[in-house]
Amino acid sequence: MNPIFAIGHNDLRLFLRRRSAWVWLFLMPLVFVYFMGFAMRGPGAPANRKPPVLVENLDTNFLGRVFLEELGAQGMWLVASTNAGSAVCRLRLPPDFTARVLAQQPTKVAFSPRSDAAEGDAAIVELRLVRALIALNGHILETVTQPAGSNALTEAGLRAVMARPNPVGLEARFAGRKPVPSGFNFSLPGNLVMYLLMNLLVFGGASVAAERREGVLRRVLALAVRSRELVLGKIYGLMLLGAVQIVFLLAVGRLVFGVPLGANLPAVLLTLLVFAWVAASLGVLAGSLIPADDRIAAACVLASLLMAALGGCWWPLEMAPRALQLVALTLPTGWALQALHHLISFGSGFGAVLTPLAVLLGFGAAANLLAARCFRS
Repeated sequence: MNPIFAIGHNDLRLFLRRRSAWVWLFLMPLVFVYFMGFAMRGPGAPANRKPPVLVENLDTNFLGRVFLEELGAQGMWLVASTNAGSAVCRLRLPPDFTARVLAQQPTKVAFSPRSDAAEGDAAIVELRLVRALIALNGHILETVTQPAGSNALTEAGLRAVMARPNPVGLEARFAGRKPVPSGFNFSLPGNLVMYLLMNLLVFGGASVAAERREGVLRRVLALAVRSRELVLGKIYGLMLLGAVQIVFLLAVGRLVFGVPLGANLPAVLLTLLVFAWVAASLGVLAGSLIPADDRIAAACVLASLLMAALGGCWWPLEMAPRALQLVALTLPTGWALQALHHLISFGSGFGAVLTPLAVLLGFGAAANLLAARCFRS
């Protein structure tokens, strides 16, 4: 067997025999994907913001209930009175809401935004309130003008009209400006990039340093194995380890968290494998540069967390200052996440990630050459 493959397969076998490897490969990333995805989800995705609203329904008749259902259908996030403090606006339906409508008299719905509420949130609630009122009036008009009906407004007749399929549909999407990644669409790529970098740095650096201290590297080189083959074998073994983590987290992300991969799955896999090559090369480089193996884990964890934070693994870079967005472009984590967000959150094709892939290949080639030049047995 080729020495490179033999070294890589043996390293993967040794890595997977460690119990700590299973925790850091599978358990910890999964926990962070779940909690960060839940935290970043909020009341609604940034593309469809839903400010919380408190509705005081003083009407006990059917139109009050129907109106609340229409508010929900228009995208209003209604909160209970126990969460009144979180509401940005209050709506109040008068006690005679249904009676006045049945008597064909005008009635008013009180709308009062909180004094410290954001102007944009109040505008969103007011817009959805107007849409709900227009929709309810349309349903009422259609109910009382039925050709075979009695022209009387009843709950059964109104609900029958509302249950009919709407002949007109509206599809809204971003024009030009891309939505900010959120929920599991953000947490899965972010944590996968962070833990891929951390694990390959730590495992790669620690294994190289430990085998150098124990004389394993010198014994391998005493065989018919060249130094370059040994370096490539170490990098190949780390890439195999990264591939195991990639396949596991992508499968869980798709099947459990519903992250859309679809037709972009080959491009997502290619991006992550190229990034794994970069991280593996950096891990072997770290093991060659840091002489004391007891310091490698701390140095690699610190470096990976710093690159993860600045690269956008912890928060969307679209929300960060321009200076921080430029800093992310100096790091492989920033380019990897840019490609993954294009493929997962923005729905772009393979052509949109050619530049990030080219930059990642440049990072990987540089790290690989440095790892081979600095390698010490």
